[in-house]
Formats: sequence, C-alpha cells, structure tokens
Amino acid sequence: MATTTTTAETAAGETHESTEAPGGEHGGGAKFPPLDISTFGSQLLWLAIFFGLLYWLMSKVVLPRITSILEARSNHIASELAKAKALQEQTTASIQAYEKALADARSQAQSIAQETRATFSAEVEAERKALEETLGKKIASAENRIANSRSKAMAEVRTMAGEAAASIVEQLLGIKVTKAAVAKALGGKG
Repeated sequence: MATTTTTAETAAGETHESTEAPGGEHGGGAKFPPLDISTFGSQLLWLAIFFGLLYWLMSKVVLPRITSILEARSNHIASELAKAKALQEQTTASIQAYEKALADARSQAQSIAQETRATFSAEVEAERKALEETLGKKIASAENRIANSRSKAMAEVRTMAGEAAASIVEQLLGIKVTKAAVAKALGGKG
C-alpha cells in the first residue's frame, strides 16, 4: 500500500503536512491483510513452515530438556522419599529400642526394690528375733527374781505372821508360844 504526503495551506498562511492512505478516510477499499482472500495461500504456506519449525524445535530441543528435568526431579523426589522412609524406620526402631530399654529399666528397678525390701525385711526380722530373745531372757530373769522375791517375801510374811500371832497369843492369853508350835499352827515345818 502506498501513502502520499500532501501539503495544504490555510487562510492564515500556515502549512500542514499529513500522511494518508489512498482511498480517502476510513478504509476506502483496502482490506485487512490476514482477511484478504488473495493472500490465503501464502499465509497457509508460512503457517505450515512455522508450525513445522516450532514442532521440530519443541520435539528435538525443548521437550527433551523438560523430560530430563522432570526425570531428574522425579529421581530426586524418589531418593528423598527413600531417605525419609529410611529415617522413619530408623526413628521407629530407635523409639522401640528406647521403650524396650525403659521397660527393662523399670523391671530392673522393681527387682532391685524387691531385693532391697527382702533384705530389709530379713534384717528387721533378725533384729526382732534377737530383741525377742533378749527380752525373753530379761523377762525370764525378772520372773525368776520376782518368784524368788515372792518366796522370800512369803517366807518372811509367814515368819512375821508367826511372830505376830505368837505375840498376840502371848499378850492375850499370857502363854509363851514356841516357834515350832507357831509353824505347826500355820501349816509349815518348824
């Protein structure tokens, strides 16, 4: 399409230049090139050439790069998932080992507590028996002393009773009583 340049003078003496397409204002008969039927053949030829070049470029250059990038990402993700799974298994094993160690420690602590309790019980029982023996001996000794004291006291009571009875009889009756007579009266040996 050709354009023409025109110069126009106005009443004030000014000049203006303008560029216009032939055919006047607003299109004047020229068609939009992509919609011009006379250029369809060449447009289709160039479309096929550019589409072929684009297809070849995509299939030989771009898509292999994208595929290799996606495969690398996929491999990286798979290796990271494998590492994560291994770490998870290791963590699970560590937790199980910890729980087992904790259970073992608890059972060992319980057995130590039972052994200590049994040892203290045996010691307390031995001390109790020794104390009972000592107390039993002291009680038996005290009972013997009490029995001896009682028998001495009873003998003294008899003697005192006999003397008191003899004294009472002597004062009341005026008769002198012998120790043998008093012992015979009290039912004892004189």
